[in-house]
Amino acid sequence: MYSIFVQIASYRDPELIPTLHSLIKNAKYPEQLTICVAHQHSSKDTWDTLEEFKNDSRFIIIDIPHTESMGTCWARNQIQQHYSSEYFTLHLDSHHRFVKNWDDKCVQMFFRLRKKGFNKPLITSYLPSYDPNNDPEHRSKVPWGMSFDRFTPEGIPLFLPYHIKKNTKHPIPARFYSGHFAFTIGGFCREVPHDPLLYFHGEEISIAVRASSWGYELFHPNTLIAWHEYTREGRHKHWEDNNQWDKLDQSSKTRVKTLLKIDNQKCSPCAKRAMKGYDLGPISSLSWYEMLNGINFKDRTVQQSTLDNKPPKIRSEVYHKLFRYKITLTPSQLTEDDYTFVAVIFEDKNKKQLYRKDVLPNTIKHWKGLKEIMIESEFIGQYPTSYVVWPYSKAKGWTNKVTGVVK
Repeated sequence: MYSIFVQIASYRDPELIPTLHSLIKNAKYPEQLTICVAHQHSSKDTWDTLEEFKNDSRFIIIDIPHTESMGTCWARNQIQQHYSSEYFTLHLDSHHRFVKNWDDKCVQMFFRLRKKGFNKPLITSYLPSYDPNNDPEHRSKVPWGMSFDRFTPEGIPLFLPYHIKKNTKHPIPARFYSGHFAFTIGGFCREVPHDPLLYFHGEEISIAVRASSWGYELFHPNTLIAWHEYTREGRHKHWEDNNQWDKLDQSSKTRVKTLLKIDNQKCSPCAKRAMKGYDLGPISSLSWYEMLNGINFKDRTVQQSTLDNKPPKIRSEVYHKLFRYKITLTPSQLTEDDYTFVAVIFEDKNKKQLYRKDVLPNTIKHWKGLKEIMIESEFIGQYPTSYVVWPYSKAKGWTNKVTGVVK
């Protein structure tokens, strides 16, 4: 069996210890694990102790008082400085559950990809969810992939999970990197180390692009490997404890924009020197990543094949821009007072749905007494031909549709 360097950055997380127990218990070869934990903790959290692991030779525990932490990527960089030539590395968060023999499954998946001609496979994804308060009953039953969601106001891409079909026999070629699950050769820690000056948003897309530039090819696992907890309930966040987080975040976003040339941001010689060690590799360029994956950072545009989660491939397609639209309604068009939600749907000329967003009760309640009701929508995708506003009443179910032509 091959050695695995497991990276776990934990910040005041009550799920850390259950995660470690699940990791070890479900490994086929637990003796082959080196588990490095960046333990960002507070003396107030008496439950957050790793005493039971301190004499375990497999563990490297980096003791970090939470007041000294500089954020997620900083902590992950601290971990990678302890990498010591293990064959593989597994990058995680501190809130996971694992399938039986997860380590063997990852290794076998990696070598199957190698046999297909992929020299440096990187297996990564948003893992399916679990609920700590109802586990294992509420574990998702199918693997998830990552799809493009939107650009932030600064132009940084964000992602959402999607369900991978059950009958998929092979790992899924992927565009994007997950900050909570990535398995590949251990040398990744040295070739594509986490940038300690990044804070939160921008970590995933910067790693994806940098990995590509070092010759890594991304894949989503086609079978269940582990589960991830998404709600953050019961966990302190760094930005809640650190009153300087916004300054760290702003400088981080500027750094990502420089790396990816978002909005055509120029990289001065000074900025290039500041990026040394955390910039692009020697194998391929930023433009190659953009062409292959159907995304343009300069213009904040995306191809339809990217939105549809089709395999990465250079395609001669239109790049879609951000579409913004305001629908104006009158109270006479929304007559019920018990709407559970209001579906806002945009369609093409063939009435195919291009986008849907549900307006929820906390917004609907503010419509009462208005002479005009404004519904604002925005998405990246094909320009629609028409819209449908379709309310759902608790008492009556679906009520009358309001339709219109997009002008």
